[in-house]
Amino acid sequence: MSCSSKFVYSKDYATYRFSDDHPFNQMRVELTCDLLKDSGALKDEDIVSPRYATEEELALFHSREYIEAVKKASVGDLSEEEGFEFGIGTEDTPMFEGMHEASSLIVGSTLSAIDEVMEGRTDHSLNLGGGLHHGFERRASGFCIYNDGAVGIKYLQKKYNQRVMYVDTDAHHGDGVQWAFYGDPDICTFSIHETGRYLFPGTGYVNERGLKEGYGYAFNLPIDAFTEDESFLDVYESAFKKIAAYFKPDIIVSQNGADAHFYDPLTHLCSTMKIYERIPALTHELAHKHCGGKWVALGGGGYDIWRVVPRAWAQLWKVMKDQAPFQGELPAAWLEKWEPEAPFSLPHTWHDPDGSYKKIPRKPEITEKNAKTLKAAMQFINNQIHYN
Repeated sequence: MSCSSKFVYSKDYATYRFSDDHPFNQMRVELTCDLLKDSGALKDEDIVSPRYATEEELALFHSREYIEAVKKASVGDLSEEEGFEFGIGTEDTPMFEGMHEASSLIVGSTLSAIDEVMEGRTDHSLNLGGGLHHGFERRASGFCIYNDGAVGIKYLQKKYNQRVMYVDTDAHHGDGVQWAFYGDPDICTFSIHETGRYLFPGTGYVNERGLKEGYGYAFNLPIDAFTEDESFLDVYESAFKKIAAYFKPDIIVSQNGADAHFYDPLTHLCSTMKIYERIPALTHELAHKHCGGKWVALGGGGYDIWRVVPRAWAQLWKVMKDQAPFQGELPAAWLEKWEPEAPFSLPHTWHDPDGSYKKIPRKPEITEKNAKTLKAAMQFINNQIHYN
């Protein structure tokens, strides 16, 4: 297939920073951008400078009261008590100077990515600064202040009248986006994630299927802790293909968290770099099959910013460019630049060597449990297809 892609990027993504020791660190986007440039896969002509979202655009999803609270927190005028009501000032989402502007840039970047595709300048677009899927209408949550995915989908509905499929492969359930469209039959949400029994936000069960007119348009695959590549990809591919064929979207918006990797410090899944080739490859395939190629990709979670995120997100861009994934050694220039700053030795290859993590003794049990979860989801999809 022949297609074009745009890379939305600003160094000002780094202003979205809670503290020096907070696990959410947008330096990972700079690391990825540098890795792509040193690999020869990202050119200046690929890059689009983003804009800031307006308050009217933020209000497509967020309440005006919440936006005002974020603005007050941004200049130090929101009290601790007021902040608690809006989820601002917590351990996960502390206040920081300029948080409204930094968050508005993230949302504006996603809107810029959408406009690039919808106005016909490219087939695919990527905003690695986005994917902040835990934000709610009037509450911050899980490192996320404004939910750029939810605002972006509302924008796609209002400005372009699109039927949107949202696909979330972050290890954490995409709760904020799911609940935003839980009653909307024109938006389909699909999230594969580590089960909420062990991991924030504790939601995303198979029986969360939508409400009223939106019933049958929310899909979840909660996979077991310590799931490895084969089981992850088996259930993901089977469900995604079936759901996309059932829903028939106009455009796919994907959230590409890179925290299902065995190195990630906040999750308990055991994938390797193999899934970060196949995840975007399948999205690419289905976008061309169902949407005329229209695909907007976002970043998301990913807390090993040195060893995992740059490699995973670089592969995402490579696939979006309709090129074969990177193989072999990482570029020496990138390693020379960043290894002195990294807190541990960086990997020197695109792939993880065999035996990189301890053998999982419960692998057959985990695989069987995930297969049962998939079976339940597929039965529901088949029922919906029959009913409709």
